[in-house]
Amino acid sequence: MKGMTRRELEITDRAEIRDILDKCGYLHLGLCDGDEPYVVPMNYGYEMDDDGRLTFYLHGAVWGRKLDIMRKNPKIFAEMECDIQPFTGDVACRYGLAYRSLMARGQAVFIDDPAEKMRALSILMKTQTGGDFTFTENLVKVVSIIRLDISEYTAKCRPLPKARPAKEDAE
Repeated sequence: MKGMTRRELEITDRAEIRDILDKCGYLHLGLCDGDEPYVVPMNYGYEMDDDGRLTFYLHGAVWGRKLDIMRKNPKIFAEMECDIQPFTGDVACRYGLAYRSLMARGQAVFIDDPAEKMRALSILMKTQTGGDFTFTENLVKVVSIIRLDISEYTAKCRPLPKARPAKEDAE
């Protein structure tokens, strides 16, 4: 990915990145259907290793548009955000949103192995609920599991602006 324009807002601390991943709950999955963009919100599970390598797991029906698109073009882009807080200003250009976000680029890989599907669903449920779940081979036959192998990602924090002094205080 190209470098972040506002480097001072970039998050590089892995603990803070994990906090974003734990809080968001869903991501916006961006795909390219020929020359038409297609974006769909999806729940996810994730793993991040000690080197910061990130993998997402998605699940869904065994057929559908997003699956057809990913089979033709496995390139993906994902975006998520949390801690959203609107703020106001004294002029229009000082209104905005405070937030933390993560953007990622990678490849979609369809998982067919039942043992790997069970593991992926356990990771997804742990991310979504904090609980531990087990799955049987019969349960995983009726869902598709997509692993997103992330090649690069960036995280960002746009904090609330510092309070400006009132006009009479500035004079």
